[in-house]
Amino acid sequence: MKIPESPPPVSLAVVVTGGIASGKTTVTNAFAALGVPIFDADAISRELVAPGQPALAEIAATFGADMLAPDGELDRRRLRERIFADEAARRRLEAILHPRVRSELRARAAACSAPYCLLAIPLYAESAQTYDWVDRVLVVDVPRAVQLARLMQRDGMTAEFAQRALAAQATRVQRLALADDVIDNSGNLDDLPHIVARLHRLYTALAVREKT
Repeated sequence: MKIPESPPPVSLAVVVTGGIASGKTTVTNAFAALGVPIFDADAISRELVAPGQPALAEIAATFGADMLAPDGELDRRRLRERIFADEAARRRLEAILHPRVRSELRARAAACSAPYCLLAIPLYAESAQTYDWVDRVLVVDVPRAVQLARLMQRDGMTAEFAQRALAAQATRVQRLALADDVIDNSGNLDDLPHIVARLHRLYTALAVREKT
């Protein structure tokens, strides 16, 4: 499906990415507290699968009507279990959602008037070649063992299901290879505001330099 593209962003576009349970939301919330616009791929994806949206109809047609709850909403748990157990199914879902999410992210970044904006894209490493218009990549990093522990504690996943969730994503090495900046989010959260403040100053300065 060909999605019309918006012009490149005027603001500096910074991707925030990281593996599942790495603490990306904690990081983006810290930037948001400084007034930085955040455009979240997961939030956009939820908007795209609301009842009545074309993407939801395409998901039901592709995976079956049992992917819908009785109220017409997407049964996210059922769909998640399906795609983590079946790589081909995961790729079919990505083909439905990713072009739409990418188009909407670009449109929102293009309309942004702040010096820079953050694009929260969990699966950036899996599709980096399709985001050739972004300026910088910030990776939120934690060891795999920390991800597993958080998934089992936070989401109540079994060890087997948590391993599957990690296997469905790019590796830690692949993400770090794309990074311009890295936040180690496995340690003391008291340090995070200081790290974010330093990066905020850097990104603001880079944005000013880009415009001069």
